[in-house]
Amino acid sequence: MTPQTASYTELIERMTPETTLTLRGVSWETYEDLLEAVGEAPALRISYNEGVLQIMTVSFEHEYFAEVIARLVDRLSMVLDLRILFFGRATMKKQKKLKGSEPDACFYVQSASVIGSRFRLDLNTDPAPDIVVEVDIHHESLSKFPIYAALGVTEIWHFDGKQFSIHQLQGERYEEVETSPSLPILTSSVLTRFLKLSEEKDQYETLLAFENWLRAQPELKLT
Repeated sequence: MTPQTASYTELIERMTPETTLTLRGVSWETYEDLLEAVGEAPALRISYNEGVLQIMTVSFEHEYFAEVIARLVDRLSMVLDLRILFFGRATMKKQKKLKGSEPDACFYVQSASVIGSRFRLDLNTDPAPDIVVEVDIHHESLSKFPIYAALGVTEIWHFDGKQFSIHQLQGERYEEVETSPSLPILTSSVLTRFLKLSEEKDQYETLLAFENWLRAQPELKLT
C-alpha cells in the first residue's frame, strides 16, 4: 500500500454513515490500490471518473432498499422462468476509459447467455451489465451516470427514497423512460409501488404481493 493510499484509508475510517468524500487528481493506480485495500467493504461505494475519486458510506436504510430491489428481480426471474444473472455490488471499471463504479446491484438479462456460468468478468472484454441499480437516500448518484454510459450500461434504475425511475442509454446520454427496456413487464410506477409497500410490510409480505401481482398479469398466462 502506497503512502497516499494509506492516507485515504485513514480518511475512510473516519467517515460516518451517509457521507461522501470527493478527492481530485487521483491516479488510476491509486484507485486500484484503494480498491484492493478497502473495496470489499460492504458499506462503501467507490467510483472513479478521470482522476476524480468519490467514496460514499451507506446506511442500513440504503442497503434495505437495494436488497428489496434485487429480491423483486429474483422473484420475477423465478416466476417468469427468465434467465437473469446477479452480480450484486461488483466493481465495474475500464482503465482505457479511466472510469469505474460500484452500483448497489447489477443484472445481466439480454447478455446473460453471453456470460453463462462465468463469474470472473472483465469489462475490458466482457459486456457490461444490462441493468445497474442506484439508490439515493442521502446521496446523489446522478454524477455517476456518465461513468455507466462510458462502460456501456444500457439501463439504470434509480430510487431516491420516494420515486423509482428508469433511464435508458440513448447515444452517450440517459433518457428517462417509463418502461424497463430489459424487463418490459416492469415500469417505474410498478417498482415505486412495491418499494413503498416494503415500508409498510416486511420483505416476505412485499415479495409475496409482488409475486401475486406477476401471476395476475393476463399477458403472462401464469398459474
